Parts: sequence; structure tokens; C-alpha cells
Amino acid sequence: MASDAVRLSSLSVLALVNFVFVFVTGVDFVRFTSFRAIYHNITGESSLCQESVPWSVALRDTSVLKAVSTDLILLALFTLQHSVLAWAPVKQACQSVLGVLNRAMYCSTTALALQVLMRFWQPVNDAPCLWSVRTAPWDIWVPLICFILHFLAWAIIFSILLIFDYGELLGIKQVYYECFGMGDPLALKSARAQRLYAHLRHPVCLELGVVLWLLPTFPLDRFLLAGYLTVYLALAHSLDTQDCAYLSVQLRSKMQLFSSPPGGSGQVSPTTAHHHNNNNHKRD
Repeated sequence: MASDAVRLSSLSVLALVNFVFVFVTGVDFVRFTSFRAIYHNITGESSLCQESVPWSVALRDTSVLKAVSTDLILLALFTLQHSVLAWAPVKQACQSVLGVLNRAMYCSTTALALQVLMRFWQPVNDAPCLWSVRTAPWDIWVPLICFILHFLAWAIIFSILLIFDYGELLGIKQVYYECFGMGDPLALKSARAQRLYAHLRHPVCLELGVVLWLLPTFPLDRFLLAGYLTVYLALAHSLDTQDCAYLSVQLRSKMQLFSSPPGGSGQVSPTTAHHHNNNNHKRD
């Protein structure tokens, strides 16, 4: 009995540590892809590129080639981790060893790969930019417009995550169900939900595309990041009309839940909301 309590407590602690690590990494990724680049344009710090250097010279520069090679290796390592651990044989092997911590392990290793990518990323400042808005008054307005659109894109991304079972997405729900002997949460979902989860790898392709490509100044290293991840997202996208229809139903359900009046007969208790959510998942 005591050993079971220790085991469940350990699982809970590991799941919470994973959640904190993934959350912090997500905040760092927002800063890395959006706010740092746009803030640089607004404040007008050191130049991100050398417009006086032609491409023919820049692409023979040893420092440029070294930075490009390092960035490509970092991107390859990230996609290798992200894809190999999602490969069915590897996923089944990890599931047999880690059990309910399998999803948390996947999220932690993905966050770790992102941290390595962000910490060791090499800016390419000795090559020309693909584009750079420097003409007044657009040198002020374009960064502000990009900031607003990036903010909206990230707000949409986080809103989309609310449509999904983010507790299960981060591996917390698996541990919660294990602690209370409720089984696998995915097995309780409807066939349509399981079909969606089997097809869906990245639910926010369009919004991430806006974040990756929409910048007032676009240096070579940003082109590598945006181009590589865009191709990866496109190859991983496999939703069809049935999946989109299911997502539409879930979105309407969540909107009705969030728009319920705070008091009176429209008030929804946590227990009722939990049963309502489970019924939506089980409904075909």
C-alpha cells in the first residue's frame, strides 16, 4: 500500500515538473520566434544583416557557412527527436517501458530539443537580408503591425489548444487517471476523436506560418528556421474533412461552455462540466 502511494506520488511530481518545463519552454519559444525579432526592429539595435555584401561573397564566407551549418544541424536534431519518438514502433516501445509517463516524456524531450535549438542558434549577420523595411514611416509601422499580428496568432494558437485536451496533450491526464484507477483517457474518447488524434500532428500550422514568416527584417538564419519548419509542418499535416467537422463540433461545444452565464440556472459545476466534456468525447 505504501509502495503504491510512493509510486503515484512520484508519477504526480514528474508530471508536474514536465508541465512546468514545457510551459517555460513554450514561453521561451514565443520570445525566440516573435518578440525578440520584432523588438530588435522597433528599437533599431545592431544590424541583422549586411546589405553592402553581395550574396555571392556572403555564401563563400566561412563564418556564414559555419552558422548556417550549425542551424541546420540544430533543426535536424529537433525534427529527428520529434519524428522518431512519434514513430509507431518507437512509440510502442516507450509505452511499454514508461507507461503513463510516455506522453510526458515525449513533451519533455521535445521541450529539451527546443531549448538546445534556441540556446545554440547562430544568427547570420554577415549576409544580406531577404527583405528589410527601412523606409520611413514604414520602418515604424511595419514592426508594430507585425507585433499585433504575432500577438493575435499566438492568442489563436493558445485558444486552439483549449479546444483539445491539453491535460492529455502534456501527459498530466494520463497520470491523473492512473492515480484514480480510471484507465487510459484516450480509450474513453470517441472513435472520431481517436481518428483525429491519429491524424493530427500540428493543429496550428497556419498560425505558426504567420509567426515564422511575418517579420519586418528577414535575415538568412530566420529563412532557414521558417523554411525548414514550414516544410516539416506541411509534411506532418494530414487532416481531412471528417477531422475538420469534428473540430468544428468541439469548438462550438467549448464556446457554449465558456459562454454560460456565471450565475443562476446557467451555472455549470465542475462535476457537470467534466461529465459534459466526457459525453462529448464519447458521442459519435
